[in-house]
Order: sequence, then C-alpha cells, then structure tokens
Amino acid sequence: MVGKYKVITLCGSTKFKDDFLREQKRLSLEGNIVISVGLFGHSGDGEVWNDGVKEMLDDMHKRKIDMADEIFVINKGGYVGTSTRSEIEYALSTGKKVVYMEN
Repeated sequence: MVGKYKVITLCGSTKFKDDFLREQKRLSLEGNIVISVGLFGHSGDGEVWNDGVKEMLDDMHKRKIDMADEIFVINKGGYVGTSTRSEIEYALSTGKKVVYMEN
C-alpha cells in the first residue's frame, strides 16, 4: 500500500460529525489522504458562528478542495445544504471528481 496516495476532501453538513469521522477512518484505511473540516459548527463548535469565522472556514474549505484529487460528499439521507452545494459546484468547476456517500 505504500506509494502514491489519492487525496480526498470530505464535504457535507457538520451536523453529520459521526459520519465524517467514520468516513475519514474508512477512507484512510483504504490508503487515501483525507482532508476534513476543522470545526463542526452544527455539532457543538460554537466558535464557527463568531464574526467572520464561517466565511473564513468556507473559503479555507475551497482551498482544501484545491489540494484534493476528489471530494467525498457526506449526504446522509440525501441532504446537501447550501454550503455543500457550493463546494460541489466549485469542485466540478475545477475538474475534481465528486463521490457521494449515498446515491
């Protein structure tokens, strides 16, 4: 398994923290470098809602997409929110592959 590793950025609502952690572990064990969110605003990290922080984190996440070969969308129950939709559109516009947790 040692060699070239695919880089995958996780995208999705931070209310799905347990799914983020599970998929990060699974994808890592499959031999991928996984980039995730820094904070889970919808799961208790209240700092996200301070002035300017969400905007900064959203911009940082697009830079994480820039570093990735593909994105993996945590779309539990088919849910894709506004921020995630923006990340998917950005990934597609930059030629990244988009993979979904659920069809």
